[in-house]
Amino acid sequence: MQVDFIIVGQGLCGTFLSHQLLQAGKRVYVIDTNKPFSASKVASGVINPVTGRRIVRTWLIETLMPFAVEAYTQLGNLLQANFIKPAPIIDFHTTAQMHLAFADRLPHETTYLHQLPNEQPWKDVCNYHFGAGMITPSWLVDLQLLLPLWRQHLQLLSCIDDMHFDQTLLRVSDFRVQYKNVTAKAIIFCDGVQGSSNPFFQQLPFALNKGEALIIHAPKLPATHILKHGLSIVPWIGENMFWVGSTYEWTYADALPTAAFKQKTETALRQFLQHPFTIVEHLAAERPATIERRPFVGLHPLYQNVAILNGMGTKGCTLAPYFAHQLAQHLVHHAPIDPHANVQRFSKILSK
Repeated sequence: MQVDFIIVGQGLCGTFLSHQLLQAGKRVYVIDTNKPFSASKVASGVINPVTGRRIVRTWLIETLMPFAVEAYTQLGNLLQANFIKPAPIIDFHTTAQMHLAFADRLPHETTYLHQLPNEQPWKDVCNYHFGAGMITPSWLVDLQLLLPLWRQHLQLLSCIDDMHFDQTLLRVSDFRVQYKNVTAKAIIFCDGVQGSSNPFFQQLPFALNKGEALIIHAPKLPATHILKHGLSIVPWIGENMFWVGSTYEWTYADALPTAAFKQKTETALRQFLQHPFTIVEHLAAERPATIERRPFVGLHPLYQNVAILNGMGTKGCTLAPYFAHQLAQHLVHHAPIDPHANVQRFSKILSK
């Protein structure tokens, strides 16, 4: 079989890259093992324009957020589904210092930070002692609907195989790549945490970390907002269902859920929420983050038909649509890639 591009992985990166290349009229062949607990599948789906204790704008958010909203909307129109909706974040301050930090930022960040118009309804739902503010516009992406629907679309086009990618079967020459009976102009690795052991890209400064979350059923909790009080409480699939998390563990024995997280999170929820809830599921996954918190995008400096789209970390919903577009434009039209994301910035270590 002859195609233009082989794509390894169908998380958010592989989904948007295959979509962009198909839109450009290219033939793609996607290889993906349909694992239930990849980082994309257990992520909350939140697009938050600010970050950190200093509550500053996330990198490139003025460009990334409108692009992402349009990209999710377009993909939803194609698949006749709604993948994205506005979801204001209520930031319940956990300390007096956090309350002061938010108040100090308010006059300087009038686009995304706002005073909470009416605190009274939330006092009947949550226990908090240091006030609250609001972050908006912010968005919620339904990854649990998007990823399987795009997979079905690829299946209808006969351009995805549910299989483990065996690196030993890949053949790379100057003018083409071949995997089993598939020949292509190039191969793009959108393989998430597997990228850290990929022989082409394992020298890159990945910083894998583990996240855990609970899925709870909370009948009296409003599903109109995202709530932050140390943990995030995010509307999830199903009536009165919520995602609660997440941790950032840098040292861990495996990627499995832990009893310690469940106990700590359940205790925090019972202190914060005034209404009963039931734990339905406990999730965990590794994230393909990077040391410098910038993605890896572009062609290998030595192998010009081997590329990567990876390292989105906790900001995948925000970053993946934009950088998938940049990589697709680079592959098809030789358009530039943002130098802060271009994997060529590591050409020295990749060329060793």
